[in-house]
Amino acid sequence: MPISISIVEDNDKLRGTLAKVIGRTEGFRFVSDYASAEDALAQLPAAKPDVVLMDINLPGINGVECVRKLKPLLPKTQVMMLTVYEDTENIFNALAAGANGYMLKRTPTKELIAAIHEMQRGGSPMTTHIARLVVQSFQKPVAVAPAADTSLSELSDREQQVLDLLAQGLIYKEIADKLGVGYESVHTYIRRIYEKLQVRTRTEAVAKFLQR
Repeated sequence: MPISISIVEDNDKLRGTLAKVIGRTEGFRFVSDYASAEDALAQLPAAKPDVVLMDINLPGINGVECVRKLKPLLPKTQVMMLTVYEDTENIFNALAAGANGYMLKRTPTKELIAAIHEMQRGGSPMTTHIARLVVQSFQKPVAVAPAADTSLSELSDREQQVLDLLAQGLIYKEIADKLGVGYESVHTYIRRIYEKLQVRTRTEAVAKFLQR
């Protein structure tokens, strides 16, 4: 089944461009688009898309608050923030509200498509720069070093390599290219990493890795 996608974006030109890209991409199906959070909240529950691309700077209710209100209505729908904002406050507010991914509007189309696929496979895609900001937020010095996480010792050498590359901000495809393995293999490694570390997101996995 194709991945059904809706767009929440107040810029008419960009919204139209995204709709065209989605409509002509194999494996995707464009469902609907909205120029405001209010319209999205009123109509998205009936549309029930697999994925929502969400802007932050919307008129009225902003995109972060829209995600917060939308998640209880569509718990199975994946939400990717697609925005110009790349500050840590907006990133963490969006993730805390329930966003599953965070990409910048300047992201090349091919990378955005790959990120949507990654999110549907259970990942939390972010641009390299955004991932780096998330990593840096966990690298602030602390007075007392945290206790070593013994679950890290359960990772195989390859899984530790994959986690190290995740911490560097690489996306799944870049990790696959770096290690010379298939995309599906990377996805399998990351699923095992999440299981062994008892985490559900890339951010949580990287945080444990950095505390080793």
